[in-house]
Amino acid sequence: MESRRGPLKSAVPSNVVSPVRRCSRTACGRPAVATLTYVYADSTAVLGPLATYAEPHCYDLCAEHSERLTAPRGWEVVRLLDSSAPARPSGDDLEALANAVREAARPQRRAADAGGGPRTADPMEVARRGHLRVLRSPDN
Repeated sequence: MESRRGPLKSAVPSNVVSPVRRCSRTACGRPAVATLTYVYADSTAVLGPLATYAEPHCYDLCAEHSERLTAPRGWEVVRLLDSSAPARPSGDDLEALANAVREAARPQRRAADAGGGPRTADPMEVARRGHLRVLRSPDN
């Protein structure tokens, strides 16, 4: 059966709808930076980084509302995100990155030069390709 109204049209013009997710709080139009979920069985509110997808039982919050979040009496708030300071690499992260770059830049010996087998410094190492290593499972 053919519709008499013609093709469907959006009730809201497309230039008004923003692809940015907004804070779930009433009358707040700021961009969301965190997602709030509740674990009712544990009386816990979990505030974490902005979820990849908008879920029906989660609440997206802006920076201001995520900082001011309080939970009902007797509930615990678990914050998985420090929204007050941007995440910065730690000394361990920078050292691991520098070691990976040094390892990748190190000249690789050919298997024939190393005695016919793969060069292994670690007994868990099975194979190597460039700076990547294949490790044996600890169960084997």
